[in-house]
Amino acid sequence: MTGKLKQHFPMIYEREDLLRQIEAKPALRQRFDSWGVSRQKEFLDFCTGVRGTKLLYDSFFKEILNPEYTPERLNRLLSVLLGRHVTIKHVLPGDSTRIADEGSLLIMDIIVQLDDGSLADVEAQKIGYAFPGQRSACYSADLLLRQYKRIRDEQKKKFSYLEIKEVYTIVFIEESTGEFRKFPGEYLHYFEQRSNTGIRLDLLQKYLFIPLDIFGWNIQNKDISNETEAWLAFLSQDDPEIILRLIDTYPEFRSMYEDVYRLCQNVERVMEMFSEELRILDRNTVQYMIDEMQAEIDNQKSEIDHQKAELASRKSEIDNQKAELASRKSEIDHQKAQLQEKDRMIRELERRIAELEKQPDR
Repeated sequence: MTGKLKQHFPMIYEREDLLRQIEAKPALRQRFDSWGVSRQKEFLDFCTGVRGTKLLYDSFFKEILNPEYTPERLNRLLSVLLGRHVTIKHVLPGDSTRIADEGSLLIMDIIVQLDDGSLADVEAQKIGYAFPGQRSACYSADLLLRQYKRIRDEQKKKFSYLEIKEVYTIVFIEESTGEFRKFPGEYLHYFEQRSNTGIRLDLLQKYLFIPLDIFGWNIQNKDISNETEAWLAFLSQDDPEIILRLIDTYPEFRSMYEDVYRLCQNVERVMEMFSEELRILDRNTVQYMIDEMQAEIDNQKSEIDHQKAELASRKSEIDNQKAELASRKSEIDHQKAQLQEKDRMIRELERRIAELEKQPDR
């Protein structure tokens, strides 16, 4: 298969040539050795065409779909996903759109302003967040507030809420969470706010979640039948067979793969990019474990609270039963006392009758 890819992309390195370049520079060799066997294999495989490149890694995505140097690529991707013509006007810094340090969870994040003033936050997650809806809603709200403050400061007294444009949050997920796996045949999940009455208000915030692992399940042994599938395959699939099918059906992706393999010729740079991605992935794994533990703790706390409430309810029920038993005991004791008094009176009457019977007749 490597040979087949090399027929299409002759700049692909042979494995021996790549290793020779790494061995020639001590700094590269030291970095390569620090990765571990599985990571070394991953790096060698995508640089030599055994597997495709992880194009959703932040560095690689921004290199191949750079909105400043090749804006037509990201324009087309967003147009396909949003179902309307999109032109990127500006790339915005992304630091302020993340709460605390949660940006470390992402493997890719880019924020762009479109030609109509609307904003799009395009991000990729290696492992799906816990609480994906809540997190994305917070990020979207943060981005919307950012737009509001900027326009208000620019327009001052002339400010109008009509100038606030839509905010799109587009989330690629490499390994989806349980919510998405309940829909194994769906991999494009669009969200927007709607009323229960049919009244239409432009509430501005829209979301698209794309679980790429579910897309991969659906695309196996199947022709790539539309441009959306082509883009998702380009971004997520590293199977050489799928790559060849893709460029055969959609030859416009060939130039992007050529850029990938030209990038791989700069061994020092691509190793640096790969190291940065591994660092981010390590942080992702730690944060994911923290989230999983926190979710487990929250579930256990909820279960304990439920058990406490159930025990309190049972205790209250037992206390009520005890009170009822005490009331019944008091009633029985009262009835017993009455019976004892009656017995005493009967014995007294019997004694008097006996005395009367002993008296002689007059």
